[in-house]
Amino acid sequence: MQPPSLLAKLIAEFIGTMIIILFGAGVCAMTVLFATGVPGEIVKGGYTNITFGWGLGVTFGVWATARISGAHLNPAVTVALAVFRGFRWTHVLPFIAAQTAGAFAGAALVFTNYRAAFQQFDPMLEKTAGIFTTFPAFPAQPAAGFIDQVVGTALLLFLVLVVTDDRNEPGPSWFAPVAIGAIVVAIGISFGALHGYAINPARDLGPRLFTVLAGFRNNGLTDSTGVWWVPIVAPLLGGLLGAGIYDLGIRRFLPQR
Repeated sequence: MQPPSLLAKLIAEFIGTMIIILFGAGVCAMTVLFATGVPGEIVKGGYTNITFGWGLGVTFGVWATARISGAHLNPAVTVALAVFRGFRWTHVLPFIAAQTAGAFAGAALVFTNYRAAFQQFDPMLEKTAGIFTTFPAFPAQPAAGFIDQVVGTALLLFLVLVVTDDRNEPGPSWFAPVAIGAIVVAIGISFGALHGYAINPARDLGPRLFTVLAGFRNNGLTDSTGVWWVPIVAPLLGGLLGAGIYDLGIRRFLPQR
């Protein structure tokens, strides 16, 4: 059987990243747009729901695409694999473009689905861009969010390599997608507050570009806050850091199969 073509891989990266955003932004929309706080009314979620929604989105996105593209679904993963695992550099930019486009499409679908709720809750689109993209908890201290994104993405890449390394004990075929989703849940639970744990430049930039085009005023790109670069640069650095620590601290001591 011939290996998948580059086009097939790009389609898979687009679809897999879109799946992540459909679940991730979808659960954020449920939590924000329907959490009225009215006594006696059912609140449709909370932060725990958010972490599980994103984690399950990653699980299903990886499961759907691993056999075709390797399920990068994240520029930090793509760049780290190019540096440490021989992924072709000529495929790096096309993969990143497909991931970002998939994230944009996922955000557009979530907004279309919940349009009536947005019109009711935030008709001027002034306060709900955070459903789609991330913002710092302390805007006056951007270093805090930057460090948070580096640490979170370093953990992500370190643990993804632990799970997928053929030198480690292999698990059943379903194990890696479930484990990678659990890693995202754990990072969200432990490192979610400072900058929304994007840990994925495409997951943040694609939806942020959508919020700009859709007319959200608090989008972090054209609203003069300048927060857009942190969840792009910091995850790329964190991914390289996590992959490097894994290779130097763990992998070189594992027996080759």
